[in-house]
Amino acid sequence: MPFSSTPIHALVMGASAGIGLALARRLAAMPDVASLTLCARRIRASADIAALVAAASPAALHLHDADITDEESLNRLAAEVRQRTPSLHLVINTVGLLHDDALAPEKTLSQLTMHGMLRSFAVNACGPVLLAKALMPLLRQSDPAIFASLSARVGSIGDNRLGGWYSYRAAKAAQNQMLRTLSVELRRINANSIVLALHPGTTDTGLSKPFQGNVPEGKLFTPDFAAERLLEVIAVRSPADSGGFFAWDGQPIPW
Repeated sequence: MPFSSTPIHALVMGASAGIGLALARRLAAMPDVASLTLCARRIRASADIAALVAAASPAALHLHDADITDEESLNRLAAEVRQRTPSLHLVINTVGLLHDDALAPEKTLSQLTMHGMLRSFAVNACGPVLLAKALMPLLRQSDPAIFASLSARVGSIGDNRLGGWYSYRAAKAAQNQMLRTLSVELRRINANSIVLALHPGTTDTGLSKPFQGNVPEGKLFTPDFAAERLLEVIAVRSPADSGGFFAWDGQPIPW
C-alpha cells in the first residue's frame, strides 16, 4: 500500500459477499492494516463474515450495517468510525446493482423504465459519492487517503460498441464523473489523496452470474483473484493518478 506510515485504517463497503468479502479477507490478513471496518446492509447475517471475525487476524475488525443509498445510515457509519479513529487511509466501495428480481439490464430502448433507471443510478452513481460525502472528515489528513469504487468497463462511453444495458452503463459513467469531481475537491484539502474508479473484470459473483455464457475462457475471474489484482492496482497508484479509471490489470480505461 502507498502509505508513508502505519497503522492503516481501512473500510470496505459491500464486504459481505463477492469481491467485497475477498477484499475483506485479504486486508484483514495484512500486518500493516491495524483496523478494518466492514459494511453491508446486513453484515452480521453473513456466515463468511462471522468466520472471518472468528479467525485470528492482525487487524481489529469492526462490523457496521450500512445502506449506501441511505444518507442517515452512512452518517451513522461515519460517526461510529470517528469514535475509533480520526482518519481513514483506505476506503473501497464494492456495492453495485445490475439486476435483481425486479430489474434486468435493458437490451433495447423499449425496455427502459423510469423505475429501473432511478434504482440503478441510486446504487451505482449516487451511492459511492454519498459514501465519500459521509466519510470526508476522515479523509482530511496529510498521509495518503485512497477512496476507490468499483466501476465497470461498460461505463466507458468511448468503449461502448455493443449498446444495450442503458441504465447500468449510464449509471457507471455517472459514477466515474462523480469520482473525477471528488478527486478535484479532495486534492484541495489533502494533496496526497487518491480517488480511483476501478474495473475488476468479469468476476464470478451474483452480479455477473446470468451473463457469464459469453465470457471468453480464462476471463472469468474468481473474487479472490479480482481482489488481489485490485489491491495491486491500488498499491502502485499515486496522487498523479487521482480521478483515473483503471482496469484490474492496471491499464487506464477511456472515459
